[in-house]
Amino acid sequence: MADTGPAPALSIARLIAYGLPGLPIGALGVPLFIFLPTFYSQEVGLSLTTVGAILLVARLWDVVTDPAIGALSDRTRSRIGRRRPWLIAAVPVLMLSVWMIFRPPEDAGAWHLLVWSLVLYLGWTMIQLPHSAWGAELSDDYDGRSRIAGSREGFVVVGTLLAAGTPIMLGIDGDLRPGAALAALAVALMVVLPATVAAAAAVPDHHMQAGQPVPWSESRRLLLQNRPFLRLILAYLINGLANGLPATLFLLFVEHVLAAPEQQGLLLFVYFLCGILGVPLWLAVARRIGKHRAWCTAMSINAAIFAFVPLLGAGDADIFLAICVATGLCLGADLTLPSAIQADVVDVDTAKGGGRRTGLYFAFWGMATKLALALAVGVAFSLLDLAGFEAAAKNASGPLLALALLYAGLPVALKAVAITLMWRFPLDRAAQADLRVEIRRRET
Repeated sequence: MADTGPAPALSIARLIAYGLPGLPIGALGVPLFIFLPTFYSQEVGLSLTTVGAILLVARLWDVVTDPAIGALSDRTRSRIGRRRPWLIAAVPVLMLSVWMIFRPPEDAGAWHLLVWSLVLYLGWTMIQLPHSAWGAELSDDYDGRSRIAGSREGFVVVGTLLAAGTPIMLGIDGDLRPGAALAALAVALMVVLPATVAAAAAVPDHHMQAGQPVPWSESRRLLLQNRPFLRLILAYLINGLANGLPATLFLLFVEHVLAAPEQQGLLLFVYFLCGILGVPLWLAVARRIGKHRAWCTAMSINAAIFAFVPLLGAGDADIFLAICVATGLCLGADLTLPSAIQADVVDVDTAKGGGRRTGLYFAFWGMATKLALALAVGVAFSLLDLAGFEAAAKNASGPLLALALLYAGLPVALKAVAITLMWRFPLDRAAQADLRVEIRRRET
């Protein structure tokens, strides 16, 4: 396949248009990982173990859908490109499933949650995976990829921020009432989802056309020999679990350990607002010291600060607010820089003859992310049950300690492992430039 040459730098308008679908993608994250488990356990009446098991099964469904959609989007040929058709097709799937799972009928039970979770996660994969792969193909430049990932993930954080701030915007006092927040978000997504995908459709999707399929035996060999990929995906999985545990347990921690349920919405809002403010900061740091070192620095700061969280108790909401500000500033690096590194790792495969398999690679990373979050829900809720924790009751010191350690202690240890894996990552700016030279030589 002949390369069409280096992709031109995106204008600000096209950079924004490309990133816009990140808004509903981000808005989905808060309800699925923060509001939904608490809503179905406290308001619908399912047990913590049942909710955790169902959401774990739903995420494991991605083991099937992610590689299938990644490979299919790599091979898609159409007049509007190979990524945009998938975003467009995902819109009706997501709109229907979001409505059914966020505004369930009165007789909804475990089967309702399971079926519509499977449909929702399918639609989420159809939009998120091709959107990420598309961004990796819009630039060949080491720092340009950070800029594109920054646009996408910046809108993800904005969407997350808006979703987290829903209780505040609704004027809800006291208890967060996840059911009210979910109902409002369902209505908002019916408007925002199709509008943002329509805006992104104006961005070119023709730089990388589908190449000739690589035989599976050769494809598997190239993938397993891609050591930067294997190293990155392991670190990504571990760090994803470290992030998933506090995301899943946030509402329970603030209500039961800090005894400040009225502060839940504010704390989430401040955390994600600081995440937006941190994006340009970490992009600047990455230009100076490299993407993997900047990511490791952010994870180190995050872990050092979060190590104090298990020491907090009732009445410490103000201290926790300061912690949310500091760790929130690190969020921009955690979301933006790994995605940019992922794009570089695909170049290793392409330079060795794997073809343009961006979608397949992002499918594996998507699976790692979703598996980590699924494990966070399944493991955390199951261990809390074993510790005797009850979401709708007052708990003794033992179950509260278990909650605090799962919320903050274990994530700190996991981040230390991810930092160790990534600190000496071999794919820096110079190595990526050499890969681009080899790719152009091979494809000319």
